[in-house]
Amino acid sequence: MSKNLIYCYSGSGNCLDIAKNIAKVLGDTDIVMMRSFPAVTDARNAERVGFVFPCYAGGLPGNVEQYVKTVTMGPDTYRFGVVSYSGYPGVGLKKISDIVRLDYWTGISHHCSCIWLFPHRLMVPTLSVKGAQKRSEKLAKKAAEEIAAKKKLDGEPGAFFLNALEAKAWPALSKKKAEKLTSDEQCISCGLCEKLCPAGNIRIVDGRPQFGKNCIGCLSCLQYCPAKAINMGGVTLKRERYHNPNTPAPELMKKVIHID
Repeated sequence: MSKNLIYCYSGSGNCLDIAKNIAKVLGDTDIVMMRSFPAVTDARNAERVGFVFPCYAGGLPGNVEQYVKTVTMGPDTYRFGVVSYSGYPGVGLKKISDIVRLDYWTGISHHCSCIWLFPHRLMVPTLSVKGAQKRSEKLAKKAAEEIAAKKKLDGEPGAFFLNALEAKAWPALSKKKAEKLTSDEQCISCGLCEKLCPAGNIRIVDGRPQFGKNCIGCLSCLQYCPAKAINMGGVTLKRERYHNPNTPAPELMKKVIHID
């Protein structure tokens, strides 16, 4: 096992990019993806264990909360959390800290990946793709240096009650929106969407994707489609796609990524 472990959920690639930038400062780090059940849950021999994830409607994405509960750590393990968000950090850090007791936490704003709800450029502060990425890298480096020094914060992460209510309502809303997933004639039958889907919700039938009812809302299929052939209702037809410029699709499919 590597000296450090970072558990990461990423849909548009922003969080994986943040995790990699933190890992580059820490060195000897395994990034364990949480898009599906994590390949590594025994972290008792790790010196530092972190959780990097996006804010989805004020809460945690996918099955992250359940996955975090499966991770075992030693009593002296240093524990940290980093949330990526477009408008507000939500209650995700608090939820994770309630499970594992975080020593350190922070948030990094980046572009919105939920483009059926908002254009990706709607973030606080509003920045260009290059500007947001530069800011993300700067803040990830700062966080990594504090994590390397094992900085500890007093108290616990905050949690605004309205965000908690929003997060509670999100799964039902997300599933309803997922019913509107379609592909159009621009589809090139590459099969990337099927490979990317962490929930096995997409099958290629007669060269076109067929969508099931098990979508967890990561939108990787929509954001990474090379032909922009996937939409979630009419609103996404007019909206620019976005995925992190430093995160190619094959990286999202990996179970573990090692950074020396």
